[in-house]
Amino acid sequence: MKKNRLIIRTVILSLLLAALGYTLYSNFFVSKEKVQVGSVAPDFVLKSLDGESIQLSDFEGKGVFLNFWGTWCEPCKREMPYMERQYQYYKEQGVEIIAINVAESNLAVENFVNQHGLSFPVVLDKNMEVLNAYGVDPLPTTFLINPDGEVIDIITGQMTERNIRDYMELIKP
Repeated sequence: MKKNRLIIRTVILSLLLAALGYTLYSNFFVSKEKVQVGSVAPDFVLKSLDGESIQLSDFEGKGVFLNFWGTWCEPCKREMPYMERQYQYYKEQGVEIIAINVAESNLAVENFVNQHGLSFPVVLDKNMEVLNAYGVDPLPTTFLINPDGEVIDIITGQMTERNIRDYMELIKP
């Protein structure tokens, strides 16, 4: 009986020490830097509304306007029509928009896309993995990625149509 208790206590103590060690390691030794201007944009694969896999590295050689947004976000709603108009002009010039919706249902996103007539790729970040990898806060946040895959600017908050046009000019190949 005493031997069983000793074994159980030893196992519990070992688990607690392992958890403490992992916590200290992850807080002090694992890099938590968010994506910054000048860094290479982390690659990702997300699904579009129709189930197609979209991978950032597939757009190598193009400028990428990477926009994180939500259907509930008023500034996001206001800038989407501007993004769509500029996309129609710049898509033939080597600029791509990828709109990453954060943690919403397919139905909500699909209704939003249909309501606004969006033709650029809209992908779903259901578990907020890409949002966290990029260190995004708040929404909307846009990363301007040049054709070499480098982040050249990060814009937080709502943009005007002129801002979007100027940003697309910056990332045009």
